[in-house]
Amino acid sequence: MKVKVGISNRHVHLKQSDLDILFGKNLTIKNKINQPGQFASNETVTIKTDKSEINNVRVLGPVRNYTQIEISKTDAYKLGLNPPVRTSGDLEDSEVVTIIGPKGSIKTNGCIIADRHLHITYQDKERYNMPDKILVKIGGIKPGVVEVNVKASEEAYFEIHLDTDDANAFLLKNDDEVEIM
Repeated sequence: MKVKVGISNRHVHLKQSDLDILFGKNLTIKNKINQPGQFASNETVTIKTDKSEINNVRVLGPVRNYTQIEISKTDAYKLGLNPPVRTSGDLEDSEVVTIIGPKGSIKTNGCIIADRHLHITYQDKERYNMPDKILVKIGGIKPGVVEVNVKASEEAYFEIHLDTDDANAFLLKNDDEVEIM
């Protein structure tokens, strides 16, 4: 079974109280992304540590119940961090960073490297008898096999999310297809 790849660059999800401090206004939509109801906002922040900072980090919407910063391992080296690889929302023992917006800043935990995951609906997961982890075969001139977590929800665009480090390692770009083994 083939599935398209979505490459996830560094980004931030904000809870409402943090959004208020950083921007003093609600998010505005720059463009919709494939996952239903989600979007890239016009708003960006700076993420900062004692070692370094990264500017123009996109905020994704809508607002969540938690604030989360998703970076790659390459970003982590630059920032002097060692964040855990986690599924979205699992922020236990995550790294602390300062998020700087135009109206204020916050220091918060929640910095992770997102795990590789497949978005799928509950209905399709059941229909395909898909386990919670799958192997994905990547072709091309730098082929390989990676393990991917299956992330089921009521609504989902069938797509595998890899971070920029994974995508670069396999020379993948958005909308390339890989094969579920």
